[in-house]
Amino acid sequence: MTKSKYDKEKLVLVCALFVHAAKMDENYTDKEKLIILKALAEMTDNKESDNKIILKEAEEKESQSNQILEFTREVKNSEKNFRLKILEILWKIIYSDDVSDMYESNLMRRLNGLFYVSDKEAGDIRQSVINKKL
Repeated sequence: MTKSKYDKEKLVLVCALFVHAAKMDENYTDKEKLIILKALAEMTDNKESDNKIILKEAEEKESQSNQILEFTREVKNSEKNFRLKILEILWKIIYSDDVSDMYESNLMRRLNGLFYVSDKEAGDIRQSVINKKL
């Protein structure tokens, strides 16, 4: 595995959070997987095959867990820019089908609080993702 500024375990946990968000609407799509892989590519200098392994491990971890606290711990203890970037990626995943249902919106409200992000910052990130899709 190529060197990354984030260790593999942290990447797996963050990626598991992405997978969790993607599964909220009970429709985990290839488009969402591509968004996750692109996010991993931006966060690391890993080879694509390494990022696919991380995604596979994250999918397994997410399917074995019944709570998101394990996944959020790594993010909430990170610097603010990282937390904001994670929220942006989550909104990209949620809006990959152009819709945010009530379960996805509720998840994001919870994560905003867990990541110590203000309502204004969270709203700006969400609106930015929506605007980029238009």
